[in-house]
Amino acid sequence: MPVTKRDRFYKRLFEIIPGFLTWATMISLFVLAFVRPLWVAIFVITFDLYWVIRMMYLSMLMLFAYRRLARERVLDWFEKCKALGKTNGMEYRDIYHAILFPAHKEGIDILKPSIEALENSNYPKKSMIVILSVEERAGEESKNNALILKREHENNFKAFIVTVHPKDLPGEIKAKGANATWGAKALKDFLDFEGIDYEQVIISCFDADTCADREYFGCLTYHYITSPHRTRSSYQPIPVYNNNIWHCRSIARLLELGSSFMQMIETMRIEKFVTFSSHSMSFKTLVEVGYWPLDMISDDSVIYWKCFLHFNGDYSVVPMYVTVSMDVATEERILPTIVKQYKQKRRWAWGIENFPYIAVGFMHNRRIPIITKIRRSLNVLESHYTWAVWAVIVTFVAPLTLIFGGGLFRQTSIGYNLPSVSATLLDMSLLTMLICVFVSMKLLPPRPPDVKRQKHFIMYAQWVIAPLVATILGSTPAIDAQTRLMFGKYMHFQVTEKKRHHKNKT
Repeated sequence: MPVTKRDRFYKRLFEIIPGFLTWATMISLFVLAFVRPLWVAIFVITFDLYWVIRMMYLSMLMLFAYRRLARERVLDWFEKCKALGKTNGMEYRDIYHAILFPAHKEGIDILKPSIEALENSNYPKKSMIVILSVEERAGEESKNNALILKREHENNFKAFIVTVHPKDLPGEIKAKGANATWGAKALKDFLDFEGIDYEQVIISCFDADTCADREYFGCLTYHYITSPHRTRSSYQPIPVYNNNIWHCRSIARLLELGSSFMQMIETMRIEKFVTFSSHSMSFKTLVEVGYWPLDMISDDSVIYWKCFLHFNGDYSVVPMYVTVSMDVATEERILPTIVKQYKQKRRWAWGIENFPYIAVGFMHNRRIPIITKIRRSLNVLESHYTWAVWAVIVTFVAPLTLIFGGGLFRQTSIGYNLPSVSATLLDMSLLTMLICVFVSMKLLPPRPPDVKRQKHFIMYAQWVIAPLVATILGSTPAIDAQTRLMFGKYMHFQVTEKKRHHKNKT
């Protein structure tokens, strides 16, 4: 559908709304803290109570999700596939798994474990097609590394395709989605040559450092076969960042654990569930909707919304309680680690670009119920708005009312109880933190031989700095991303450089 002048106007309007709401909230609260501290105190108490309830609710969802993960990740999913027989017109022998790795400058040390994880999976490797799509702009070394891996591993799979994504193609920006689309089109050519039906192919788009659990493909096959609407669903595992978790900085480890926790929580809220990072879907669906976007950063979530719009709202995400493991973004020194984490979280926060995308899409699609449009749009807006303002309100706004409210304000019931409410929020946060500690230790992989036993103590002690980490890197990446979008300063994809096997750092 051609983009009209009206579309551009509304897209620009919707790009402004998230940043405007965030800045209007923060500026209003800071100003009112001076002139109307009572109003702000009432708002802060209300927000604190809301936040306590929200944190407890999300903590319970995380425990439920962990309980299911602990139960299902140990199942022999391949045996369950074999026991299914012919179901919904398909059995596991009919399925091919295409695993796509869009790569940039990742070295063999990053890519090889990802491919070896496929070889170690509890699923027939001759049903797997590996596509390694490297960027031309990354240079000859990246292509040579891909060819080395192809020579070493191609005999273990049905096929091992290496393709080079040309730089500066029309209509593309420097984004993972453009590279992934190029790789998927190379897969399409292969399937056409082999005469394989697209519906028989499940494509998994993995980051270069993604190591799939050995039961991943059995679990994926089981869900695909048993789903009555298999081509109207994406399939989402739980991402964990265990590849180098024992060797990274504590601040990076805490932030990545928070990301895993949020994804576990989202699996329990199907009505809000959207694909994130590594995910899988029917190749037939991917071709039908026109692949991943070529000009957007958040390709992993936009592909869900693209399908949602294409199928008039009849599209969902099926949670899979198995894990895929990726790298923690870290550096040797603390300041570069903070910078790297900030840039990564800002890129994730750039997912706010989904809001104008779906808002304009909903304007054109009259077959999706209006209630669904409003609810899903507000879900996206609310999640990013809350991400941007919560740390500012809890950390900075609440103390301002006491500092500038004066003695008379502190003698009022509101002013008197404000510190107590804040203390209650802290106590409830500590309970939530204990739940996070418990789940994080359960998700922790075995300690490598080169890591001392004392590191277990650090894995517990690191949570002492969690409130500080949340304050520093909680809201700021989201505020940054929304402000850039508001002023039309569009981001380009920034590859997070992967490094492993650092010396032990606290």
